[in-house]
Amino acid sequence: MKNQSFLVRQKTSSGKIKGLSKTLLKTVKKFGVYDKISGIHTISAPLIGQLGRNFATDIGTQKLITGDELLKIACDKVWEAQRLFSGRIVYLECENIPVLTSFYESNGFVEFGMRMLEYDEKDDMPGEYLVQMLKDLKPKKSIKE
Repeated sequence: MKNQSFLVRQKTSSGKIKGLSKTLLKTVKKFGVYDKISGIHTISAPLIGQLGRNFATDIGTQKLITGDELLKIACDKVWEAQRLFSGRIVYLECENIPVLTSFYESNGFVEFGMRMLEYDEKDDMPGEYLVQMLKDLKPKKSIKE
């Protein structure tokens, strides 16, 4: 993981930001800088790198962790650091593959944009762009009984 900046447009031509609810956009705005001329928020947040793919279900008697568990560990570590230094947004970029984007969505990430591949990335990945997704790490309040 590394801290990096990403851009969120205030509004698209349709007047909405893909995937971001008003509540999530309000949260994202708290952690960024807004440029009125371009209508773009620049947000600095940790970028989660690629997660390894697990092709086996277990090795001997040791079971490997699932992608859900690995992503939760990564988000928990980012949240621990952000509680100390402020912030609560994390983001990632992934290939535009439905099973991948669905996996991240099922783990609380929402799509907010795309980034064109840079020249040196084109040899390693198919396609022309990466899907950008973010997540608010603040734990949701639970209803006490």
